[in-house]
Amino acid sequence: MTTMDKKEFRLENLSCANCAMKFENNIKKLPSVSEVQVNFGASKLSVIGDASMEELEAAGAFDGIKVVPLSQRKVEKKVPFFKRKENIVTALSLIFLIAGLLVSHLSNAAMTGVVLYGLSIVVGGVGIFKTGFMNLIRLEFDMKTLMTIAIIGAAIIGEWQEAAVVVFLFAVSEALEAYSMNKARQSIQQLMDIAPPTAMVKQNGQLVEMETEQIVVGDIMLVKPGQKIAMDGVVISGKSTVNQAAITGESVPVMKELNDEVFAGTLNEEGALEIKVTKLVHDTTIAKIIHMVEDAQAEKAPSQKFVDKFAKYYTPIIILIAFLVAIVPPLFGGEWHQWIYQGLAVLVVGCPCALVVSTPVAIVTAIGNAARKGVLIKGGVHLEEMGRLDAIAFDKTGTLTKGYPEVTDFVAAPSVDTLALLGKIAAVESMSQHPLAKAIVQYAKAEGAQLAEVENFQSVTGKGAYADVSGETIHIGSLQWISELAEVPQDLLERARTLQNEGKSVMACAASGSFQALIAVADPVRQESQDVLERLKSVGIRHTVMLTGDHETTAQAIAQAIGVTDVRASLMPEDKLTAIKELKSRYGRVAMVGDGINDAPALAASSIGIAMGGAGTDAALETADIALMADDLNQLPYTMKLSRKTLQIIKENIMFALGLKIVALLLIIPGWLTLWIAIFADMGATLLVVLNSLRLMRIQK
Repeated sequence: MTTMDKKEFRLENLSCANCAMKFENNIKKLPSVSEVQVNFGASKLSVIGDASMEELEAAGAFDGIKVVPLSQRKVEKKVPFFKRKENIVTALSLIFLIAGLLVSHLSNAAMTGVVLYGLSIVVGGVGIFKTGFMNLIRLEFDMKTLMTIAIIGAAIIGEWQEAAVVVFLFAVSEALEAYSMNKARQSIQQLMDIAPPTAMVKQNGQLVEMETEQIVVGDIMLVKPGQKIAMDGVVISGKSTVNQAAITGESVPVMKELNDEVFAGTLNEEGALEIKVTKLVHDTTIAKIIHMVEDAQAEKAPSQKFVDKFAKYYTPIIILIAFLVAIVPPLFGGEWHQWIYQGLAVLVVGCPCALVVSTPVAIVTAIGNAARKGVLIKGGVHLEEMGRLDAIAFDKTGTLTKGYPEVTDFVAAPSVDTLALLGKIAAVESMSQHPLAKAIVQYAKAEGAQLAEVENFQSVTGKGAYADVSGETIHIGSLQWISELAEVPQDLLERARTLQNEGKSVMACAASGSFQALIAVADPVRQESQDVLERLKSVGIRHTVMLTGDHETTAQAIAQAIGVTDVRASLMPEDKLTAIKELKSRYGRVAMVGDGINDAPALAASSIGIAMGGAGTDAALETADIALMADDLNQLPYTMKLSRKTLQIIKENIMFALGLKIVALLLIIPGWLTLWIAIFADMGATLLVVLNSLRLMRIQK
């Protein structure tokens, strides 16, 4: 759907997947509408055209659907279970049904029993009949049409008791489906409730409480300890730990200080922070996540497309079977009453409710669960593709490794004061702009070294740097350069070769012409990389491969440390693209895990592009099929497990939905199918499907 002239609305009282399909079809018929999409999972409507709110609500009048502008902030009132309309209707239907059963069996007042059964049917089935009759007039056939025909037919042939039981059980089924879908939708509602609606903003030296819609870029917010941050921004004053679990899924709070980025919906824990707003309320990271999760739930997965197509032909086939069951046997000597009854039971058992709901409930639940754990899955199609993967390719830098250099080894010559030397080296490097200099300075500070005064600093291009420190000239740079200035002991030369074979960059240091130390620097492997790869294999990934632009020696050393057997090194971006295509030809579906900005061709060519660290990175959010919001590889095995479980549950749901109905329909042959069995088969299938889907809420990291 294009964004031109697109209007979006929230929907209230959208009770079932069938109703969503019918509502969408009704809106399509409006002359002023060119395109429409009803998102059942998110209770959301997207329309391109000039339809008024009144016209849209008229299209949903059959189910009492209310249309609310998306921008309207609405406080969702929690209605107790026993006060919900569908539950009150079901309870009243049960009361009249029990009264009818008691009167019929304990007295001879048969007519009174029929009246009570009739009341049970009317109270419990008024919604069904209203829609069913309208559908009959238009010759539209859905489950409410089938139920209307079946119940009226049962009443005509005098089966008042069974008609009342069928209405009651169908009302129970609808009430439970509404309850279950509300549970599934809560994942989005919880995301919406994360960011507070107001914030304290500095204006003319005063603190003013403002609604987030009124806050503009550049405003300064004050966030006290224990308060949630209302808008995305950067810290301009203060220092505090911030719990970012709502956005990234990280369980450990992150320290935030000057110039650090913060996100709306995260919790300030310890100190007061002054934050300069960088995004409007509808552009914040949490707003984008909510929008993408809702869009993801609207996008139909392959299995859902199959079910929708199947259901289109399934309902007319069921009506034809019911008609043949009611008409054919009596023509060959069967009893009309019995076979009309069987035909009505076929209509009830044939309701496609469980089949229609089998896939969307699972997709909605899985995507919502993933979003709460810090994983953004941008559609049911990607969720299903992820579950079918056999191979995953990893970019090395920043994915399997930390993405920045660290000192891994500091080897001093004998009789050298290690800490004092480290302070002198760090003092020289603090003046350098070389990428490895910062790593050496950070290492020295972490070891407790004191940085000395530096004089006469000089940088030598391609070799290193030197300066006067505490009366000595300290040279720090490549091993070859230092070897020209001082004699390097043989054992330390061998140690340097060993470090280089491990994929590390080796530097050396000399002081006034005397060799002092070796320093090895590398982009360190993430602590979790090896464990993540093992867990991926345990959930069914047969092949893992590392793609990197690094030298073969470095790549092989890292691959050996984490257990990757397939290594492709010294690759340019176009070479990575070729590698992905080759892997796809060999393994079918291949995922690429990267940072979402670099390696764009490889990410685009893969079956599933997975971005690391989506939070705060618009490019990662927009280009990837799946974004791991925290810079945390541990989210990958969880996502694989969730995807595979979702695929399994969708298959189980379709089997339940069709299997129970086939068993019930087979009871026609001996003439055992009753309306009671039919409604239990339909209701049982719907309940099994919904409850089975809700199991996805329990999948943990």
